[in-house]
Amino acid sequence: MDATVTDAQAAGLSASRLALIDGWMDRLVDSGKLPGLSVTIHRRGRTAYFRATGLSDIARGTKMAADTLVRIYSMTKPLTSLAILMLYEEGRFQLDDPISRFLPEFADMRVFLAGSRLKFDSEPARRGITFRDLLTHTSGLTYGFMDSTPVDAMYRDAGVDFQTTDTTLEDVVKRAATMPLLAHPGAAWNYSIATDVLGRLVEVISGTGFETFMMTRVLAPLGMSETGFHVPADRLARFAANYVANGKGGTVLFDDPGESRFTRPVNVPSGGGGLVSTAGDYLRFCRMILNKGSLDGNRLLGRKTVELMTSNHLNGDMAAMGQARFSESNYEGIGFGLGFSVTLDPARAQILGTPGEVAWGGAASTAFWIDPAEDMTVIMLTQLMPSSTYPIRRELRVLSYQAVED
Repeated sequence: MDATVTDAQAAGLSASRLALIDGWMDRLVDSGKLPGLSVTIHRRGRTAYFRATGLSDIARGTKMAADTLVRIYSMTKPLTSLAILMLYEEGRFQLDDPISRFLPEFADMRVFLAGSRLKFDSEPARRGITFRDLLTHTSGLTYGFMDSTPVDAMYRDAGVDFQTTDTTLEDVVKRAATMPLLAHPGAAWNYSIATDVLGRLVEVISGTGFETFMMTRVLAPLGMSETGFHVPADRLARFAANYVANGKGGTVLFDDPGESRFTRPVNVPSGGGGLVSTAGDYLRFCRMILNKGSLDGNRLLGRKTVELMTSNHLNGDMAAMGQARFSESNYEGIGFGLGFSVTLDPARAQILGTPGEVAWGGAASTAFWIDPAEDMTVIMLTQLMPSSTYPIRRELRVLSYQAVED
């Protein structure tokens, strides 16, 4: 871990109430719902709780541990958002600039109206996609795996997939720009490849390959030495297997760590979901956000930029922007900032929390949240797809907050 686990009371948490998390974790593993998981709770500058239980690899009998490497998938997005905001602080662009300034292929976009993936009606977008649209998932872009609209099908047909395509980041982004938008930029919240497009913008604006920029400008200064777009050979023994729910309360192997694409260097580094990390490494990112942009003497963002990043940028909550639910979560009372969700009203969201708390998760049921008011962050790592299988993120939220004493 990044920090030694200290006395919970010193962090304003009840040790006896934190112990309820132990039972919850054991039930998930003993029932076969999850192969293994870890939970980290850091408050007031102290890691007050860490526990790993179960297996990271059932076939090999490898135990889940503090240094287990997992696919964090969409928990990559906040780190990519950090990268583009570092360039924003250099005066390279404004948030309301159209991205076509740097990626001309996104000029003159059209919006899907009706029809099929082969024959459809469209109209010109009312305005260009901006940097803020990408950061807030209001760009009109989508994901092919959503499989809910004809535009999603067009993405699949054209190979607009940053996880599996093996060409270049530039190539996949240019393919995406030929697709119609689902909605006019700024009109609706729709989860999408937007953060992958931000990764391409990072390399165009900086003149440095996206993976190189992330490794040298973001991950190295943060001390996230275990995090990267692939797992080196000397770390493979710590790389977790990924599982999928079998529909019967158990799991089936989805991605073997010995054969995974994550064991090989990539040609298309995915800013939306390509990183592998550990609990200790991701805690360092969360602590940097809690510290308003700096960690251990290294400042990556200014305080005012972090405050803007963690503010709600939507016109109301996500439900008002057309997304009443996502994964297993209700999005009434939840907004979105520049890279992650922002809690606006816990009562409307019907879950324990604090206004101003930021959060997100990954496709393999990983999750984190950062609560500036409570000076607290929580990280859960496991490897089960899809993330909507069980409401474990909401359950852990309750279990974590019920332990707060002062």
